[in-house]
Amino acid sequence: MSVSSATRTARIVSAETFQALNDLGFSIPAGGVAYWVGEAMGSVDFKELKLTPAKVSDAIETTARNAAHLAKILKAEEYPGKN
Repeated sequence: MSVSSATRTARIVSAETFQALNDLGFSIPAGGVAYWVGEAMGSVDFKELKLTPAKVSDAIETTARNAAHLAKILKAEEYPGKN
C-alpha cells in the first residue's frame, strides 16, 4: 500500500485499511505500507516529483519483497482452519 499525505494521515489511512482487510480475512505483510510526506507545510505533491526519493523507493521495494515473501509462505502452507 502506498499513501502520499501527512505522516499522521498516512498512518491512520493504513491502520484503518489494514484493519478492514484483516477483518475480511486478508493477511497483511510486515512493513506493508510506504508513504512520502515531503517537507512540513511544503507545497510539492508527490506526483509533481521528477524522481522518486531513494528512501521512498527503498521502502516500496521492501514492502513488495515482504508481500511476496508472505505470499510464498501462504502458497506453500495455508493457515490452519476448521474443515
